[in-house]
Amino acid sequence: MAIVDVVKYEGDPGLLAWKFPVSDLSTWTQLIVNESQEAILYKDGKALDVFGSGRYTLETKNIPILNNIINLPFGGRSPFAAEVWYVNKLSTLDVKWGTPSPVQMQDPKYQIFVPVRANGLFGIRVEDSRQFLVKLVGTMPSFDRNMLVNYFRGLYVTKVKDALSAYLLKKQISVMEINAYIDELSGYMKERIEPDMAEYGIRLINFYVNEISVPEDDPSIKKLKDALAKKAEMDIIGFDYRQERSFDALEGAATNPGSAGALFMGAGIGTGMGFGMGGAMGSAFGEIGKEIRTAEGPASGQDGQITCPGCGSRIPAKGKFCPECGKPLTRKCPKCDAAIEGTPKFCPECGEKLL
Repeated sequence: MAIVDVVKYEGDPGLLAWKFPVSDLSTWTQLIVNESQEAILYKDGKALDVFGSGRYTLETKNIPILNNIINLPFGGRSPFAAEVWYVNKLSTLDVKWGTPSPVQMQDPKYQIFVPVRANGLFGIRVEDSRQFLVKLVGTMPSFDRNMLVNYFRGLYVTKVKDALSAYLLKKQISVMEINAYIDELSGYMKERIEPDMAEYGIRLINFYVNEISVPEDDPSIKKLKDALAKKAEMDIIGFDYRQERSFDALEGAATNPGSAGALFMGAGIGTGMGFGMGGAMGSAFGEIGKEIRTAEGPASGQDGQITCPGCGSRIPAKGKFCPECGKPLTRKCPKCDAAIEGTPKFCPECGEKLL
């Protein structure tokens, strides 16, 4: 093959690294390196001399490392074999990344496992051309950013998963709330991925998380959203889950057709629950009990006394008014509506049995 006179970049503008196809050079070959590029001479698989932007004649003074290996004659015109690699030093800021499948992680706030997807962009620049070629490109004829993404996919998926889990645990926030922390999370992930890329001569300029999402049809997500909606409803109304269950129990007892004392059972449950719910709820159920007693008249005991339906004082059964609060004590027959004084067992007008 003929010796080339001029070596210049002829690859695609989007490539990160490109190998010149001819390796037959000489000490009179012209090497042209564009701005934002570096050229590296390879010999026997080793990266040797590095050239920045400009025009060079590959004479012995410009290739000292190569000259020491093959002992080119000083000042002479001599052919030699070497490979020329071009490395793009431009910043690439629109490299897309994303998790190929949902990543299972535990929500630190609600203690359930949820599938999480994440995607975004990152920006890179080749900082050390020699290290980049030796550790990453190897013997491939070219290297583009799609290959870079494929190469680092396992790295960033693992790092994103670990960083996201650590961040959620540190902040004690739910996956459902994470989108409010996107900017801070982006910087947090960049700090953890940057050292790994630096090992390959790549500088991670930025790392952006654009979106973190969960599948809407996932059973655990549906269950969590239903629970959050229920909690929001309770917060608006002003009571919690235990209180709602108390109301359910009260309603069930009060509407039970098989219980003769359903109303009393409901009031009893309500009064007992009321102590656990606070004074306001207890007072409310206390009023229910008072109304029940009032509807059925004064309750009499074995000692000849009754309980006043107004103030609750124990007073003599005989009398038309409570001596403590003045409330009338007269009952009425549930059948004939006759006024009843004292505590007889039967109505003196119609004979109806009185409770």
